[in-house]
Amino acid sequence: MKIQVVVWSMLLIVLTLPQAIQAYPVDGVKYTGIQRLEGYRLGQLGKARSRKLPPGALLKLDQVKPRLLKAKGMQIPPLDKKFSAEVRKLLRSQSYGIAILDLSDLKHPVYAEHNAEKHFNPGSVGKLAVAMGVFEALKEAYPRDIAARENVLRTAQVTADGFIVHDSHGVPFWLPKQKRILKRRLRIGDTASLWTYLDYMLSPSSNAAASMVMKNMMLLKHFGKAYPVSGEQKRAFFKGPRKELSAILRASLDDGVRAGGLDIANFKQGGFFTAGGKRRVSGGGSTGTPRELLKFLFNLEKGQVVDAFSSREIKRLIYMTQRRIRYASSPALKGSAVYFKSGSLYRCRAEAGFRCRKYRGNVLNVLNSVATIETPANDGSDGKPRHKALFYMVAITSNVLRHNAAVDHQTLATRLHRLLQKRHQVVNPKKILSKQELDALLKKQKKRPAQKK
Repeated sequence: MKIQVVVWSMLLIVLTLPQAIQAYPVDGVKYTGIQRLEGYRLGQLGKARSRKLPPGALLKLDQVKPRLLKAKGMQIPPLDKKFSAEVRKLLRSQSYGIAILDLSDLKHPVYAEHNAEKHFNPGSVGKLAVAMGVFEALKEAYPRDIAARENVLRTAQVTADGFIVHDSHGVPFWLPKQKRILKRRLRIGDTASLWTYLDYMLSPSSNAAASMVMKNMMLLKHFGKAYPVSGEQKRAFFKGPRKELSAILRASLDDGVRAGGLDIANFKQGGFFTAGGKRRVSGGGSTGTPRELLKFLFNLEKGQVVDAFSSREIKRLIYMTQRRIRYASSPALKGSAVYFKSGSLYRCRAEAGFRCRKYRGNVLNVLNSVATIETPANDGSDGKPRHKALFYMVAITSNVLRHNAAVDHQTLATRLHRLLQKRHQVVNPKKILSKQELDALLKKQKKRPAQKK
């Protein structure tokens, strides 16, 4: 979500700042055509200027896929009161909303929640609804032709226009001659594939990219197999009655959420993410609950977000392969594969002795995190034996005023991970510790301050 600052005599409103995360396995450039992946791949080999990735970000394309495809009948189990009580003790404030599903032992899944029915503005988490809308429209056009869907994602060209105004998020551009990644805002005229724009939307969380994806989602929904269409057809379409355009937008988003097996009363994206998009197509309100977003993560692993292909691709698009932020920045997750989306909204007003800062609003300080964690990252598809592992998913919303919400979520991520390690007697995946050894190590780790970004 972009920054908007409005200063009156007694009120300062600040929305989220740019996120600096990247997703999708870095060996996916040939499959997707997402060019920036080549820069990150070469960077890991020392052949380009790129950040070195943590161990949990090095999975290959064929290792990132839904893990519960053979568990179609599995359901989220009833609330476990003991587990819920353990989770509540870790929260900074009891005003948090949280849902967590521990699938580390698939024969005995355990579910905990606290205020999980709590509604909140999802912010950039709403971009997951946009992704579902795109993949549902692709399925409608090509219900049994996966290759055709892949071809549309790879070859349909999206050119940034007035829908991108205004946005502060930078997106990555691969400069092959200079062997480096350039990050800058999208500009009118920037052209790339639909797959690349999906990556821009879900990785650095570009609002400009999200609005361009939504524009093309509407075109795909309306024209079906005839998409992509000519520039003249696009212009004529968006000159149509505003009421009809709003109806197509609403249907595109809501059909996608329903195709994800979700209830639009508990998760929906209302409209465009930029002022330019909102001026052209009217939208509505957005909402979400931790319980419904946890269900999204669960359905994704079952291959039931639209279908197995769509679930796999959305999971790849939220697989973090660059700098980790907020919840995902916990040092405890360094060796884990992290599938992550977050969104924030904070507002400030003048207050004696208080300085408004990022994630520290004194009027509103919402931060939402959804994450699936696989520890260790290796899923066994490379033929190597797996050690005892953790596999869990979590959805969180918080609104604790004046506290650094990003650091709070990072700290909570560490505490939750340690709790899961203790439940399954796992710290080093290659070594199963005794209860005494585990308690001593956790006590030692608890004393260490959380890493700040």
